[in-house]
Amino acid sequence: MTAARLDTGRRAESLVAARLAAAGWALLERNARTRYGELDVVALDDLALVFIEVKAARAGSSLGPERPVESIGPRKQRQVRRLATAWMAERRGSLPRFEEIRFDAIGVTFGLGDPEVEHIRSAF
Repeated sequence: MTAARLDTGRRAESLVAARLAAAGWALLERNARTRYGELDVVALDDLALVFIEVKAARAGSSLGPERPVESIGPRKQRQVRRLATAWMAERRGSLPRFEEIRFDAIGVTFGLGDPEVEHIRSAF
């Protein structure tokens, strides 16, 4: 992956984290590492434990789908679910109280103006 793409992804994750925190979500971890890989954002939305996959793109890019969230296909969804299971198992004694588990997808498109953010709750 190129440095520019890594930078775009980091910017998107920072933007998403700031927006969620401003909306009152409790951010538990960013770039949460498990022995199997990394989750973009783990947060609490009231009593929902939410695992968030963030995808970013530049407006007008000819690479990838039209909307960044469309690049989260079945294979990536399975991977995020496996990582979430590992994350919870590795933190068994210190998990916050929650009543449901949710998987959200957030796409960020960077253009000339303000970034466009598409948040799909319970995306998969």
